[in-house]
Amino acid sequence: MASESTPRINAKYLDSFTNQTVRILGKVVSLRGETATIDANGSINLHLNRDAHLSLNNAVEIVGKVQPDLSIKVLQATDFGSNIDFNAVEAVVDATHRYKEIFYESND
Repeated sequence: MASESTPRINAKYLDSFTNQTVRILGKVVSLRGETATIDANGSINLHLNRDAHLSLNNAVEIVGKVQPDLSIKVLQATDFGSNIDFNAVEAVVDATHRYKEIFYESND
């Protein structure tokens, strides 16, 4: 079942999920061809796929694989627009890791 989980993380947790598929909600701060950068409690570099259509300054939910350099290879991207409460997003991420046994299997 661990292979099916996509833990909700932010930049703070990237190094704990190398080579795993995760879910991140952040704000698009730059777009450069097939790459982008989002702010998800820290900067995260994305390697976009052809289906990713991001808009600068919008929130985006990314499902992707954490690469060894802590960038994300995007598998799916969903634009959430500009009306997102990022404090609520951070609270959900914190709860996910505080009660990780509910949300994902951990190697701890």
